[in-house]
Order: sequence, then C-alpha cells, then structure tokens
Amino acid sequence: MQSNTYGKRSEIIATNYLKEKGYKILESNYKNKVGEIDIIAQDGEYIVFVEVKARASEAFGNPFEAINERKQYKIHQVASLYLVQKRKYGKPCRFDAISILGIENPEIRHIIDAF
Repeated sequence: MQSNTYGKRSEIIATNYLKEKGYKILESNYKNKVGEIDIIAQDGEYIVFVEVKARASEAFGNPFEAINERKQYKIHQVASLYLVQKRKYGKPCRFDAISILGIENPEIRHIIDAF
C-alpha cells in the first residue's frame, strides 16, 4: 500500500473514531496559507485540532514521535489563522493527536490535549 493511500485511509479511520466518540467534524484536511491540519472537530465547547500520524509498524518509531516541536508550532499557527478566518477566536480549543498503528487491524491511540 502506498504511503499516501495509507495516510488517507488512516485519516478516515481517525475521523470515524472521533465521530463514534461524539465529536462533530468541522473540517478534514483544512489548508490555509500557513499549512494544513488533518482534522478540525468540535468536542462539546472545544474546537479540537487533530494531528493524525500513521505507521504500518513501529520499525521506524512510534507515530507520535513524528509530532515534534516544529510540527506543533506549525499546527498552532494554522489553528490561529483558522480561528480568525472562521470568527471563532476566543473559543476554547485544544490540540489532540491520534496515532494509527498497523494495517489489517489498526490500533488507534488518542491523546487528548497532546500539546
């Protein structure tokens, strides 16, 4: 399976997981001039910016390890612009991370308020 296809499949898995948990999906693959956020959802009063990382195995490390400080900074920048563009500034928000590990029976890990 090509990594791009695997990445898209993983984002669909993460979206379905969040829906099952009661999140309302606001945006998928949201892009602005600063960058991209995989999923933007609403959990109660919170606007949740979700980064999804997927790996077929942990041979190259845990998926969460790919969400380094530089990536977190970029996500914060994209989120800030989103809040302004959508006139949602002042709303409580948080940053979650979801890892998808494996192909056949993927293991989903969700860290709420990850960074």
